[in-house]
Amino acid sequence: MNIGLLSVSMNVYSTKRIVEEAENLGHYIEQIDHTKCVVKLGKGKPQIFYHGDNITNEFDAVIPRIGSKVTRHGAAIVKQFEMNGIFSTARSLSITRARNKVRTLQIMSRKGIPIPETLFAINPDNIKEQIEILGGAPVIIKLQEGTQGLGVILAETKKSAKSIIDTFYKMDTSILIQEYIEESNGEDIRIFVVGNKIVASMKRTSEVGEFRSNVHRGGGTEVVKPSAKEQFIALNATKYLGLGVAGVDLIRSKKGPLLIEVNASPGLRGIEGATGVNIAKEIILFVERNGRRRRK
Repeated sequence: MNIGLLSVSMNVYSTKRIVEEAENLGHYIEQIDHTKCVVKLGKGKPQIFYHGDNITNEFDAVIPRIGSKVTRHGAAIVKQFEMNGIFSTARSLSITRARNKVRTLQIMSRKGIPIPETLFAINPDNIKEQIEILGGAPVIIKLQEGTQGLGVILAETKKSAKSIIDTFYKMDTSILIQEYIEESNGEDIRIFVVGNKIVASMKRTSEVGEFRSNVHRGGGTEVVKPSAKEQFIALNATKYLGLGVAGVDLIRSKKGPLLIEVNASPGLRGIEGATGVNIAKEIILFVERNGRRRRK
């Protein structure tokens, strides 16, 4: 198969691994920097250009690895490939939904997936009431489109929470506020889903003095076997967002597992290292099962 890997650089572990496994399985794969793609609309069939070359019909499938800073453009490029009949491991709509935490949680809430008590608003005049609705401090404040633990703040008092929320509102920055689950103890579970199968899972633990457990924030990792309910949540959350590849993040609480986030471009380094599972190969096998060779 001819596979397009939409990623801004080959100097990224996940990109390198996916290319390596695709080549090991005998496929042609090319890294395409989606930020440098140009779409031509108008007379005739829409076309996609990359460095001046028409790549509209070059690939049997694409694997999007879209960064948070270029979500709109990246998703638009994925959409154009989709409209041209090319299989993608993540639909454009799914990418934009997963990138927005509020939209993800709205969908999960509607589908009955358990999530932490969450609030979002833009009114700077009733911040005190907003905090009280969640049961008071401490609270977690998150940027709606943050990633890798960036833009996640623990406000331990009402005073600090009010100050931080007020600042974000005045900066016209979209945030959400969540209850703080103390018993999670700085730990979360990352479950990696490919297709309709869980291929790997790990527990991430925050380093001393840090409540965020992301590997990029220095957190530790270990293999974990998710419970039946955690597996149910991960598989269904991925399905509800329409993702073929996803990293689903959960925390364990007194109320049971709670979904925190679904990542449409989950990194491979931490989880491959922690579990020893060849996730990059699983992604290529998924492409093999679903992509279709195109007649040029």
